[in-house]
Amino acid sequence: MKYGSISEASAKFNIPESTIRYYEKKGLLPLIERNEAGRRLFSEDQMALLGTVVCLKNTNMPISGIKQYVDWIIEGDSTIELRLEMMKNHKQAVLDEISLMTESLEGIDYKISRYTKQLTQTRKEE
Repeated sequence: MKYGSISEASAKFNIPESTIRYYEKKGLLPLIERNEAGRRLFSEDQMALLGTVVCLKNTNMPISGIKQYVDWIIEGDSTIELRLEMMKNHKQAVLDEISLMTESLEGIDYKISRYTKQLTQTRKEE
């Protein structure tokens, strides 16, 4: 099995090594192996889990929710329904947030258009 280092994981997901250490400390990256020198070794499965953790964090799932998800993964297939329900609920929360951001962006675009028109008029009058 091929293993990656923490620096490789950091580069792959564009997050600081300190964030990975924090995630491990919070129990989001269980079962990480270490070499003889105590350095973390990331298997393909661990890299995939880290990718999921980053995805969930980037979509504003709280650490406690991510921890619950990881705990269910460790429990095994008996928690698939729970994980599915969590992902469906989280997807809806993300869609709601996207909708709110889109609505807010329209308000920002309106202000940009208004100020641009005002500046154009002021320059014509000068």
